[in-house]
Parts: sequence; structure tokens; C-alpha cells
Amino acid sequence: MIIFKQVLILFTIVLLFFSCSSSPVKNNSNIKEDPVVIANESLGYEIIIIDIGFNLYLQTVAKPEGFYSQNYLESKNSIFVAVWNSRARNLTAFNPNVYENVIDYSPSIDYGYEVNYKLYNYFKFAEQKYKMRLR
Repeated sequence: MIIFKQVLILFTIVLLFFSCSSSPVKNNSNIKEDPVVIANESLGYEIIIIDIGFNLYLQTVAKPEGFYSQNYLESKNSIFVAVWNSRARNLTAFNPNVYENVIDYSPSIDYGYEVNYKLYNYFKFAEQKYKMRLR
């Protein structure tokens, strides 16, 4: 009987040891994500965003379309674009992998709600992902 208890205790310890292993880690390096296209066909305006995580951000974090007014988005985008372009032109002081392109955006042009919404949310996404402030 004592041997049975010892074997049972040993079996339990071995079982606990092997069941406490860590869960497998997923390799996210092969994740493919479709680019997000910000476009206004009537103006011939298009921005293509190929930044992993932006689609998920739009679906899960971003406020829904209609939450902000177009005037609010245009106002914020004017500020964000000015800061972004300033940094994109000064690659010795800022990361050229983040600020790859200058954004052609004019506050006097009505790009429409969708363009302003996605552009605004890209700036918010970039602030979060790259731990920066565009102000």
C-alpha cells in the first residue's frame, strides 16, 4: 500500500511537471495583411498603407465612421500632415523607416469623409505603434 501511494505521488508530480509547460509561441513574421487604400476617385487621390496592424486597428480600436465630423478630421489631419511631412523631410533626425513618404494633403481640398477618416486613424495608429506624438 505504501509503494502504491509513493508511485501515485511520483506520477502526480511528473504529470504536474509536464502539464505546466508553456504554450507554443506563434510565429507572426509570416503574417500577410492586405494594404489599406485611402482614395477619392473623383479627385484622383490615393494613399496606400502597407503597415501591418492597421487593418486590425481600423476594425477594433478606431472609433466607428460617423463618430467624428468631417470638419474635425480635416482639422486634425492638417496638423498631423504638417508634422509628418516635416519629419519626412528631416530623415537625419527621424526614423526613415517610419517617415518614408511625404503626404500630399491640402486643407483647401475636400477629399471626402472616408479619406479623412482613414488618414486620421492611420496617424492615430502610427502614434500608438511607433510610440510617437504628431503634435
